[in-house]
Amino acid sequence: MEPGPLSRPAEPGICVSGSPGAGSAFPASLRSGAGAEPGSRPGTVAAVLPAGGCGERMGVRTPKQFCRVLERPLISYTLQALERVCWIKDIVVAVTAENMEAMRSILQRYGHKRTSLAEAGATRHRSIFNGLKALAEDRPDVVIVHDAVRPFVEEDILLRVVTAAKEHGAAGAIRPLVSTVISPSADGRLEHSLDRAKHRASEMPQAFLFDVIYKAYQQCSDYDFEFGTECLQLALKYSHTKAKLVEGPPDLWKVTYKRDLQAAESVIKEKISQEICVVMNTKDEESAGHLLKEVLKKELNCVNVTSTVLDHTGGNVQKFPTDQCYSFICVNVVSSDFQETQKFLSILEESGLPLLYPVVVVLVHCCDLTLAPLAPKMESLMWIRSLAEDMKKRNVLLSGLLLNYSKDEQKLQESFQQGASIIAALVKERSSALAGQLLLA
Repeated sequence: MEPGPLSRPAEPGICVSGSPGAGSAFPASLRSGAGAEPGSRPGTVAAVLPAGGCGERMGVRTPKQFCRVLERPLISYTLQALERVCWIKDIVVAVTAENMEAMRSILQRYGHKRTSLAEAGATRHRSIFNGLKALAEDRPDVVIVHDAVRPFVEEDILLRVVTAAKEHGAAGAIRPLVSTVISPSADGRLEHSLDRAKHRASEMPQAFLFDVIYKAYQQCSDYDFEFGTECLQLALKYSHTKAKLVEGPPDLWKVTYKRDLQAAESVIKEKISQEICVVMNTKDEESAGHLLKEVLKKELNCVNVTSTVLDHTGGNVQKFPTDQCYSFICVNVVSSDFQETQKFLSILEESGLPLLYPVVVVLVHCCDLTLAPLAPKMESLMWIRSLAEDMKKRNVLLSGLLLNYSKDEQKLQESFQQGASIIAALVKERSSALAGQLLLA
């Protein structure tokens, strides 16, 4: 008998896509879907992620689902994408026995509280079946099957395949073929090719009525268990359910090769660089912080630039945007006010953000360089280097920026524009090599 569930989540995780209906983890738009009887209980949705592969095509020793992207395991990004959807009640990851402890550590470190584990089988289909067995006791209405190495899945496509599965029994995302598929003969000659316009690439996520896919796996042949990869085909073959095919977005691609890790890193950097929060120590509209904020908004018109004010009475930062922002610009922090800097960094650590992504913090110091010599000012800010080394261990990339706050209007504008360019580079690159540097604009 194959192993079943090994651990279950203790409590639901944090959702940011909105609150589910009372007593339900299913979207309101689906609770009255086809086949639902009046007065019947709301539907529930769970997900299974097979993560037992060794990643041979990746060409590295570490299984690709555990390869690090921006110092965080790839599978953690995928879990985060699913856990952000409130109506997904449970997520089961099927992982090999040798990687079980490593996976438990990932769940704990990155706060994946709605995710539980099952032991993976020898093949993809056996892993999925073990994941389904882990859900069989609670028996959700719909189950999503998704790849552990497709981290950029959005709620929209998840909702569409689940809605279609609720109505048709099974559904899966598809994409147009990029290359023409050909069939070679045994001696390596072309036999025939497929009309690309008439065929599609099967992608993930896929969704099924639980009873449809569970019944299919219970009847599955050893051959299909060993060599099959397509869940929709099993639903058709063993449950006689024709899946509804749903056009998916272009970013459903699967991390397969080593170069895909670099592409994933670029996508993540781009996503988390779209929010910048300017932290000030005053509400004064004429302050350097407000001026820098306006320059950033103008220079980086595709980036959402917000601001908040440090509360000097001992409270936290007002409206601290910990759920979406990973780039912070602290303005008007004088070189001698080390406690103010430490206070902000403490608030940042308590938010838990440093565990999720590399957080960029730029400490901006404004002074009129015509009144104060540059060398002593730079020397007084060297404490940033030692602080940055300590913060780097916590995944916070700290840098310093010295802005010439000149009374000359033109020089002031040039300094702030140059500062905005430097900030944009620090935020976009998110390089640990840049942490600890003191830059001049």
